[in-house]
Parts: sequence; C-alpha cells; structure tokens
Amino acid sequence: MENPKFTFFFVFLSTLLFVLFAEVKAQQGKDEPYVGVNIGTDASDLLPAADLVAFLQSQKISHVRLYDVDAEILKALANTKIRVIVSVPNNQLLAIGSSNATAATWIGRNVAAYYPETLITGVAVGDEIFTTVPSSTPLLMPAIESLYSALVASNLHTQIKISTPNSASIILDPFPPSQAYFNQSLSPVITQLLQFLSRTQSPLMMNLYPYYVFMQNKGVVPLENSLFKPVTPSKEMVDPNTLLHYTNVFDAMLDSVYFSMKNLNVTDVVVLVSESGWPSRGDSKEPYATIDNADMYNSNLIKHVIDRSGTPLHPEITSSVYIYELFNEDLRSPPESEANWGLFYANSTPVYLLHVSGSGTFLANDTTNQTYCIATDGLDVKTLQTALDWTCGPGRANCSEIQPGQSCYQPNSVKNHASYAFDSYYQKEGKSPGSCDFQGAAMITTTDPSHGNCIFPGSKMISNKTSQVVNSTQASGGNGVRLTAFQFKILHLIWGLTSCLFHYSFLS
Repeated sequence: MENPKFTFFFVFLSTLLFVLFAEVKAQQGKDEPYVGVNIGTDASDLLPAADLVAFLQSQKISHVRLYDVDAEILKALANTKIRVIVSVPNNQLLAIGSSNATAATWIGRNVAAYYPETLITGVAVGDEIFTTVPSSTPLLMPAIESLYSALVASNLHTQIKISTPNSASIILDPFPPSQAYFNQSLSPVITQLLQFLSRTQSPLMMNLYPYYVFMQNKGVVPLENSLFKPVTPSKEMVDPNTLLHYTNVFDAMLDSVYFSMKNLNVTDVVVLVSESGWPSRGDSKEPYATIDNADMYNSNLIKHVIDRSGTPLHPEITSSVYIYELFNEDLRSPPESEANWGLFYANSTPVYLLHVSGSGTFLANDTTNQTYCIATDGLDVKTLQTALDWTCGPGRANCSEIQPGQSCYQPNSVKNHASYAFDSYYQKEGKSPGSCDFQGAAMITTTDPSHGNCIFPGSKMISNKTSQVVNSTQASGGNGVRLTAFQFKILHLIWGLTSCLFHYSFLS
C-alpha cells in the first residue's frame, strides 16, 4: 500500500523545485545586469566616430553613455546593437525645463531621428544637478516631465527611460546603510523624482565612487574593502541595526541608496550606477590613484556585476554599472587624477590590462588577449638606456635576442632594444599591473611589434593564450543556467526543508 507520507514528501519536493526553477526562468527572462562605459570627449586625439564604434565592437562593449548628443557617434552606432544613453547637458536644462515645445524638439532631433537604427535606451537629464548646479534644481522635474511627454508623443516611452544621474553626496549619514537618508533640503524634489521613476519603471541613476569614500575616510575605511579585495571577518563592515555584513564599500553605498528610498516609502525603483571607477594616476596628494589600484577596482567591479552578486540588503538585485570611463581625457582640469580615469588612452591603447578572465567576453583587453609592452615614443636615449639596463640586469628579462648577431639586434637602436627587453620583462611577469611602466618609459600596445625574423616574447605565447581563452570561455558558463545569490538561498532553504520533511516522513 502506498505510504501517504512518502507521497506527500515527493509532492512537496516537486512543488518547491518547480517554484525554484520558475524563479530562475523568470530571472533569465529579464535583462541580465551589464557593465557599460562612459565616453567623455575632453581628449586631444580622440578616435573618429567610425573608428570609435569599431573599437567598441572589438572590445565587446555593448552599453555606452554619452555626456551629450554627438551626431557623428550616434550615426556610427546605427545597426550595431550597441545600446546608448544620451544626455541633456546642464546648460540646456533651462530651455527644456521652461518649454514643452523645446523638449519636444530636443527629443525629435536627438532621439527619434536616430531610433531604432541606433539603440538609444535612455536619456540622462543633466549630471549631478543637485550638487553641481543647485540653482537649476527647480527646473529638473519640469524638464524630465516635458521630455517624457515628448517620448510618449513619439511612442518611445516604453523603450527609452528617462532619469538623472546623482552624486552620492545627496545621501547623508551613509554608513551604516540602514541609517542613510536623502538630504532633507532636497526631499521634495527627490520625492517627485522617485515617484516619476516608479510610475515609468525607470532606474535611479547614481554616481558611486568608493575611491572618494576611501580618500575622505582614510584610516577608517580600509583600502581592501574599497577595492573589493577578499577580507577577513574582522574587517567586514557590520550594520548594527540590520546585522548585515559588508565586505566592500560599493555594496554599502548601494544599500544606503535603497534605505534612503525606503525612508521616502519607495521600494520599487532599481538603482543604475551611472558612474563608478578608480583613477590610475594622481598628483602628490593622491597616492592611491595608481595603475594597480585602478586595475584591481575595475576588474573586481566587472566580476561583481557579471557574477550577479547583488548586495547584502538585496541579493536578488544586481545593479548594472557604467565604468567611468573608457578613455583618459587629457584636456581635463587639475587635479591630475581628473585626466586619468580611463581604461584606455584616447588612441585606444590600454592604460592597463583588466583581469576579468572567466567573466564572459566583455572587454577584450583582458589578460587572455594578445598584448605587448614597448618603449614610449619621444623619450630621450639616456632615459631609455637607463630603463633598458635595469630590465636586462636586475629585472632579469631575457635579452639574449638583442645581442649582436641575434634575430632582434637589428635595427641597432636603443628604442628597438628597449622595446624587446620591456616586452620580455612584461611577459615574464605575467602582464601583471605595473610591469609595463619603467617610470613612464614603456606603454602597452595591442599591435604586434615583431618584425622580420624578430619575434617578440608576446608573440611566442600566442598558442598558450589561445588555449587559455578556450578554457576561460568554457569556465565562464556560456549559455548555461547561472543562479544568483538569492536563488542559491532558495535552493539552500529547499534543501533544509526537504531534510526536515524527510526525517518527519520516514523516521517518525
């Protein structure tokens, strides 16, 4: 005779599994969190629009944010499947916020004229208006509402979302996150903004920079937590009100935004991180703006998003992030760090190589990619010779191929020999951050410097790297099922309940 407890057990288990995988399927049906890049144009040698778009495609970058509306870039993006957020500059807010007709003209000229060939997905209205142009605050919501009405009139309001990027400084008392709240002097406008975002199912754009949190709180906020480095339990930040544990500053900043919204009774608006990054170079007052730290932060940030890690408060929600920024902007005003937030120089040469192996195909300037270290153009012979002597001496690079009679001796120049030696050292060090610098004498390139019978060390490693790429792609999960932290918790709960029910059904 059939055991009723046995039957009940399997019905219960089947139901739980159905709930789990229905949730997984629902999550997979939603847009995956992504990493995009901001593109600033304050650079002296920026790529032409067509070359820029080709570069974005080669780097597998699928989401970009522009700080204005660049007609040439938008035209070049047509039919590429690259999604773009365009922006209303702060100096246009007055005109748009004062006139519905001006807002309608702006949408027609800068959005509708390019869509759908160019996949415009959002309009960022201004940039950090509350903190950088507080006098324009009363115009913000009229501008947003007018632009939204223009999108509705063009039947684009469901495809294109409107929001405004905000500085993290609009949130006061951000740690512990549970005590965070919006600056009360801004509450009336922020409340209107959040109600609009909730009504239109649009995200709250926030510019979140753990770099600045660390710099303003040195000695209190550990560098490891700011860079997403693994930390011991003793270095985790604990919110005493919720007992939630924070291993990194970024998640704490995100949750401070969610708690601030909750204090205004808004719980259905998702945060989009419109800017985050770390500078690779700074002046004497910015000692933590280094290539190593920038590489560490941005590499770990990318992994954090791609792995759908969520936050302690919302493990089921992973915010998409736009890295600030794609290119260094050498025309920016001091301090020095302002010009050095880019992943690449404006001519598309990498500033450093991200370590994101196994995190999909995003950004091909990964350590699995073919890159080389060569001498910087324009340096005097004495500086190069000093760097060359160190590389072949204390640096223990293999310089045998640049000796007289060997394959890389010709052309017999300090620059040519230095390039070979630099690449030998760089490859020997596993392309680690900082291994292609030599006090500014070297630079990273994706162009193979080999010539004639002279094969550079980086080229000799291609077959090994190809193998690593294949393995990395297989390890990254491909099209398989990827569970979020929230889904793992559900699975863990099912396992616990199943174990209890098993004991009840068979041992009672």
